[in-house]
Amino acid sequence: MTLLPRPSLRSQRWLTGAMQVLLIGIIAYGFLAGEQKAISNGIIAFLVTLVPAVLERRYDLPLDPWLALWITSAVFLHTMGSAGFYARVEWWDHVTHSLSASLVAAVGYTTLRAVDLHSDEIRIPPRFSFVFIVVVVLAFGVLWELFEFALDIVATETGIDMPLAQHGLEDTVSDLTYNTIGAVLVGLFGQAHLSGVAETVRDRLLARTQG
Repeated sequence: MTLLPRPSLRSQRWLTGAMQVLLIGIIAYGFLAGEQKAISNGIIAFLVTLVPAVLERRYDLPLDPWLALWITSAVFLHTMGSAGFYARVEWWDHVTHSLSASLVAAVGYTTLRAVDLHSDEIRIPPRFSFVFIVVVVLAFGVLWELFEFALDIVATETGIDMPLAQHGLEDTVSDLTYNTIGAVLVGLFGQAHLSGVAETVRDRLLARTQG
């Protein structure tokens, strides 16, 4: 059972392809206009959109179309934000932080659940899973804000335009708040959408470590 509509594989590939084309357009614009942020963010985002295909072909770990679209949408929306939407749309930053945090939470949940399924000696209560997910996302969010702060220092000292920037204490608190929202959503509804992924990770990756 899932709580959100599941796209078909064909729809997922079509939507992913459309977003990849737009990312290539953003990268091209960056080169033509000399916009370093558009270039760096666009290239990183495009590479991330290739992750689902790499996991399937190299590690025989096919992702659910909904999850693959989730990953692609997160990096695509962030790149669009860096291309101007962050400055023009007030709530755009809230959406991207919640979505990105939900991805971090999904990775944490999937790993924890796979370990739980893999060993009969380990039993992880659902309440602990929820707390674990939120703590992991909060810790990652703090590290990310420190990373942005470090980039600000480097930008000030070198004059190089960095792809990420911090915008004060209020912005940091807001980012962490929406990170928490993304983590809580995965903590509440992750089992419905990610249990199958966790079982796949257990069967195809953890089993190899025993072999």
